[in-house]
Amino acid sequence: MSNEERISRRGTLLGERPGSYAIARQVRISPLKVRRVIDLVRGLPAKDALDVLRFAPQGAAEPVYKLVASAIANGENNDGLKGDDLYISQIFVDEGMNLRRVKARAKGRGDRITRRASHITVVLEPKATEQPQPAAKAKATAVAQSKADTKATKPAPKAVKGKAGEQPAAKKSEKGA
Repeated sequence: MSNEERISRRGTLLGERPGSYAIARQVRISPLKVRRVIDLVRGLPAKDALDVLRFAPQGAAEPVYKLVASAIANGENNDGLKGDDLYISQIFVDEGMNLRRVKARAKGRGDRITRRASHITVVLEPKATEQPQPAAKAKATAVAQSKADTKATKPAPKAVKGKAGEQPAAKKSEKGA
């Protein structure tokens, strides 16, 4: 792979953001089986993802574990990032090359067997100290703040009167004593 391809791939995955990535190509496991595993770790901190993958019973957990560990090492050694600050921002699987085989069946026939492969990509980014709020959440926060401000400026409600203009029972007992 040339340096220009590597730069364009980094630009596609990360843009100008800091982070690291790792790609495993032609892993001989079906993409459907790998997707079950990567859904477990998507969005987790990288060190926690390693712990989850270490104890996952699926066979696809081992290559995904190695790939996440490789992405952490890339971030620490090549990009000067701290491994404890990284989280999995993107992880996805693409279909690789299919190997077609023939399996013998009854009466001299043969059935086609497809042996699938996967391309797995992991992108790690450092956690930002202050996350920008989404527009909907920022608007809801602004509305809540404006409601709090209006409550503070409103005068206190007047005492509630009972039937036919009488004072509530607690007030009545104070006047009688």
